[in-house]
Amino acid sequence: MSDSKPADQFFDAAIALLQRARDEEAENIGAAGTLLADTVAAGGRLFAFGAGHSSLAAQDVVYRAGGLALMNLLAVPGVVGVDVMPATLGSALERVDGLAGAVLDSSPLREGDALVIISLSGRNALPVEMAMKARALGARVIGVTSVAYASETSSRHVSGTYLKDHCDIVLDSKIAIGDAELTLDTIPAPFAPASTVVTAALLQAVMATAAASLADRGIEPPLLRSGNVDGGHDWNAKVFEKYGDRIFYRQ
Repeated sequence: MSDSKPADQFFDAAIALLQRARDEEAENIGAAGTLLADTVAAGGRLFAFGAGHSSLAAQDVVYRAGGLALMNLLAVPGVVGVDVMPATLGSALERVDGLAGAVLDSSPLREGDALVIISLSGRNALPVEMAMKARALGARVIGVTSVAYASETSSRHVSGTYLKDHCDIVLDSKIAIGDAELTLDTIPAPFAPASTVVTAALLQAVMATAAASLADRGIEPPLLRSGNVDGGHDWNAKVFEKYGDRIFYRQ
């Protein structure tokens, strides 16, 4: 690391990753946004899932001011966030075979829907099995992952495959193995993860693409407004009324 401040180094690293994602993933971002718009136009529903810190990006596109109202969180008890005690239990549950199938069997996901699955490594049983099962149900799957993990780590799913192998579209976050951008001679471990910054940006780019794609077809995108802006709650109430059968976080 150079003599510049660690904070500046992190911003530089994050900006470089964002630029790579913008330039190298442009085609996939466009395809993912179009897929979501196609799903909305055809009457389908939208879902997002991530385990642990990958759930942060999933939650960022659900019930979000300026976001698509139809994006629902596909929750798996014990793995969505780090609030489970102990937090390490969430990591253990990601490796449990059969959990994804049980969750999808009890979820509203069905043929014609779209599911965004976020997993930095893409190697654990839960995201791999979720992608496989969702596609078997007839849903379309968008995976957000770091493709590098597939060449530098071993899969933890019985099939030996990764999330990227079971998706209709893959968005590569470009995050290096270990998710830590900085090092210092005085610190024994690398630090400063950037996966949340990049993954959230990728997904918001996809959401923006989906909204514009719908508008291009003459379909008003079902967008939410901030409840902290005058008229926001009234606007959202109308969206909820119109699309209530495709919004599950209000039930």
